[in-house]
Amino acid sequence: MKIVTDCAADMPNEELERLGIVQAPLFIQFPEGEVNAMEISADEFYNRLEAMRPQIPTTAQPSSGIFAELYRKLALTEKNIFSVHISSGLSGTINSARDGGEQVKAEANVSFWDTLTLSGGERFQVVAAALAHKAGWAMDKILERLTKIREKTEVIYTLDTLEYLARGGRIGRVKALAGALLNLKPIIRVDIDGKYSTVKNERTINKSIAAIADHLAEKYGNTPVWVTVLHGRFAEKADLLSNEFKQKLNVAKMEVQRISPVLGVHTGPGIVGAAVVPMELMSDLGE
Repeated sequence: MKIVTDCAADMPNEELERLGIVQAPLFIQFPEGEVNAMEISADEFYNRLEAMRPQIPTTAQPSSGIFAELYRKLALTEKNIFSVHISSGLSGTINSARDGGEQVKAEANVSFWDTLTLSGGERFQVVAAALAHKAGWAMDKILERLTKIREKTEVIYTLDTLEYLARGGRIGRVKALAGALLNLKPIIRVDIDGKYSTVKNERTINKSIAAIADHLAEKYGNTPVWVTVLHGRFAEKADLLSNEFKQKLNVAKMEVQRISPVLGVHTGPGIVGAAVVPMELMSDLGE
């Protein structure tokens, strides 16, 4: 079985290669042309983003044709394909994937999984699927484990500014203006339905970071967890959040990564947050 995902999963290239995972592109549409989000570095992207102000680029999911071509190519050596994607509540990517799968029904057996999340949370499910398959798990057992990971994972973040969300139409302009005037720093999580919800608002980014750690400590207690700290171009705040986690969580594994430029379009560089999953759901899969 070959596993396909999309670049919203924030998977390092080394990990994709090691696990044999194929990644479909998402696209960033600048005024001067479209860019494959897999082919632009985070720093290059944020430089371009900040130079465009007050405009922002838009994003686009892969077409069904891109998925069909990808599946067709993979089917030359492996007919069974498992396509694991960003939340249907946040993107139409999995719908494009399904449409692409319909186009290659005679050539490949493609099944689909809606992670109902994104970024590091999506990555946990992709990694779990790859490791479980490598360990010889049956498909029903893999899906059972992915369901548990999906239910138990938290993806949560805060923003230094609301201007990018507002410009991208992700929140109402009146609400954004009110938040900006009050200098609020929202804490946003991915809910069980795969859409965003606001946990609370704080007045400073440092208070938001502390509140994220408190929220996760309340959720996980003393359960050993795998924590992926994620940021746009906000390394000092990522370090601060990491330190909060070390004090308040039972951290079994922690890493710090940059989020994909395609996700940074709607947040700007001042985003910091984390994806967290109970370690017991990952540790028996190998590696």
